Amino acid sequence: MSTNRDKRISLLKYWTTRYVATLCVGLLVVAAISVAWLQHTMLQNRLEISEFIAEELANRIAGTQEPSLESPSIDKNTLKKRNRFLESERPPAIYITDVRGRVLSANQPAAVEGKQSFSKSLLQEEHDVLIFPTDDASDSRIWMIKKPIEVEDVIFGWVVMLQPESELTNSQEEYRLLAILIVTLGLLGWAAIYILSRRLSKPISQVAEAAKQVQKGNYNIRLPDHMKEQEVYDLVHSFKEMAQKLQQLEALRAELLAGVTHELKTPVTSISGLLQAVKDGIVTGEEAKEFVDVSLKETAKMQKMINDLLEFNSFAANALPVSAEKHEVNELIRDIVHQWKIGQELEHLHVRLSLLEKERVIYTDSIRLQQIMINLLNNAHHALDAEGTIAIELSDQENGRLEIAVKDSGTGIPQAEQELVFERFYRGDNKKFKVRGLGLGLPFSKLLARALGGDLILKESSPAGTTFVIQLPLADS
Repeated sequence: MSTNRDKRISLLKYWTTRYVATLCVGLLVVAAISVAWLQHTMLQNRLEISEFIAEELANRIAGTQEPSLESPSIDKNTLKKRNRFLESERPPAIYITDVRGRVLSANQPAAVEGKQSFSKSLLQEEHDVLIFPTDDASDSRIWMIKKPIEVEDVIFGWVVMLQPESELTNSQEEYRLLAILIVTLGLLGWAAIYILSRRLSKPISQVAEAAKQVQKGNYNIRLPDHMKEQEVYDLVHSFKEMAQKLQQLEALRAELLAGVTHELKTPVTSISGLLQAVKDGIVTGEEAKEFVDVSLKETAKMQKMINDLLEFNSFAANALPVSAEKHEVNELIRDIVHQWKIGQELEHLHVRLSLLEKERVIYTDSIRLQQIMINLLNNAHHALDAEGTIAIELSDQENGRLEIAVKDSGTGIPQAEQELVFERFYRGDNKKFKVRGLGLGLPFSKLLARALGGDLILKESSPAGTTFVIQLPLADS
């Protein structure tokens, strides 16, 4: 039963929604910081402007004063002009006081009614910009800007400006511009991630659809070739190469299956015909005995092929054990080659063995190593026609590994077949008509070499001969 957890969403939707959510959170944080910064900056700037206006107004009033007068004389239109200069929705309350703090005039009639005087101690505060003490319970603070009206170092009065902080930090235009900027950035960011996600998701969707086609057995897929993104390019081309390789392997599998079937069918047909001839009395005596011997030989060959197939499958499934022990390299290889030579007809062949100058110790399974060596020696023997040379050369490398090279002077492996010699069930065109088998010798030998901690490689092959190399770790390195 499917649940919501099993539901999948497209890459385009996944990245777009999550990016938009992240972008919105980020922009909200930026907007909050920007608003706080704007408020702080506007407060400082407007306090500086108000301080400048208050000072300018005090100097203008002082310029009209006589030194003998106790209170400043005021031009009635001066304060009204400052309203136009500030150009604010709610201009600050501007008061002109005498030296004792009594309000003489204000820019607004209501301001005079609301405030008759200021504390002398407040006017004599050291700082000209300060928070005005008030009994009002409202959250907004009121800022006070004061400047003395001085004539020849004699203070005749004060210019006092009062304005709530909410008015100082209130700027609808700046907030409107900030909102437009945030919304624009959000839309541009969403558009950018949508375009990029779509550009990335499209080839991935095409690869996914191609994978479904490959799953159905259709390897003729079409994918775009030109991508600027390196990772997407690698993904698409790797998939195309994989599909081509699978197509080749599928064709090879069908061919090899037919070959294996033929290899097993041929001895069965031969055995059946020979035994039927003996049963029907077509042949008798010594000839019948010869037919039975041939049938037994064919049965032995078929049994060997089946055993090779079973052993290969067991080892590929890690079901075949490997028992490693310490052995002296020269002695072990010498014994293996000697045992192989005993069972071969080598009248026209020369086998040359080159051992290590100094005896070394190897930690390996002698039986598995013998299987590899005998398979390589048999292949080298089959590669030679009537006569030739097989060379076994041992060398210890600087990296602490032993190399056993098996060389023959045969005609070599065609270039087109060299990459396929370790493929299971593969048999070259020349070998499949000369030697019976399932094409498991080299793949099995490579699996054995890797199980022993080494490897088996085709070092070189040319019309002058072929060289396979077994690489194994030395125990005393």
